[in-house]
Amino acid sequence: MAYFDAASTEPLHPQAREALLTAIDSGWADPARLYGQARRAHLLLEQARTEVAEALGARPDEVSFTSSGTQAVHLGVLGTLHGRRRAGRRLVTGAVEHSSVLHAADVHERDDGTVEKIGVSLTGRVDAAAFAAAVSAQGTALACLQTANHEVGTLQPVAEVAAACREHGVPLLVDAAQTAGRMPIPPGWSVLTASAHKWGGPAGVGVLAVRKGTRFRSFLPEDERERRRVPGFENVPAIVAAAAALSAVTADAAQEGARLSGLVERIRRTVPEIVPDVEVIGDPVERAPHIVTFSCLYVDGEALLTELDKAGFAVSSGSSCTASTLRPSHVLEAMGVLTHGNVRVSLPRGTSAAEVDRFLAVLPEAVLRIRQDAGVA
Repeated sequence: MAYFDAASTEPLHPQAREALLTAIDSGWADPARLYGQARRAHLLLEQARTEVAEALGARPDEVSFTSSGTQAVHLGVLGTLHGRRRAGRRLVTGAVEHSSVLHAADVHERDDGTVEKIGVSLTGRVDAAAFAAAVSAQGTALACLQTANHEVGTLQPVAEVAAACREHGVPLLVDAAQTAGRMPIPPGWSVLTASAHKWGGPAGVGVLAVRKGTRFRSFLPEDERERRRVPGFENVPAIVAAAAALSAVTADAAQEGARLSGLVERIRRTVPEIVPDVEVIGDPVERAPHIVTFSCLYVDGEALLTELDKAGFAVSSGSSCTASTLRPSHVLEAMGVLTHGNVRVSLPRGTSAAEVDRFLAVLPEAVLRIRQDAGVA
């Protein structure tokens, strides 16, 4: 089986597996206590924090661990808004942000806040000028922008938006879930979120980094753990494994990213040549190295995923977090592109050229069968 759904979750990195098994034996105790086993767990936790901070361009005391990337986003968005209530009640965000950002924005609106969503181009890139104008409005408390879109891979103008936010004194939350460990983090963020299973760490570990000087106040009952930002007992073994994976993939990011980008470019170029009525979606140049998305006219996306699964390929359709709802993707709708017959191919580390060649050999026949069954071929 060729696994082509790394944008949903990356397979566990071998170094993460090794670190996890070791830390289960040595890092199981409560890191907040004072006896020997606890001090060992605390040491492992803080070492992992330092490694993650270094990889993300943060200070160790700015980094907290959460139970998921989604929780990191929720805490980051709502905690920063809560800390800046006196500054205003406006939230500015891109229209194609991850659902976790949009759900937090919904909560903010129900709490009498306002949300302005900035539109995107046909390639899925946020209008930086419109974003800058929005954050300049009085009462803007927070802006949110992802590094790269999770469905189509398009890179967002984070550095440009960050400069506008800095000019107007507005903190910027950057969701780096799709690029952490793969690409350098753009400068200028105030709050950063990421998810360990996206870079080959275990599921159940998220990262919330809050820059010094950013007003942040958790909206949850106060807890003494994780800089009082995240309540609950830390999963030290999983955090240690997450840090090990992040260090490993960051060290190989330039070389592996270039290799995967070449394979993605082959898919982007070849699919329209071998399959009629196909739209390749997303920016062809300013994109994450591992994601390519295309839509096939007259094809049901779920049926195509099933055919590809039978042929030995694991791919996804639409958003990994909303595909089960049977609603059209909010990302594709905002872009104004075809929302049916959508396939997202996202290559994990180690994907071979032979696997991509086999995928390109199988795809035309799978699409043709579905179109024939529907009477449109």
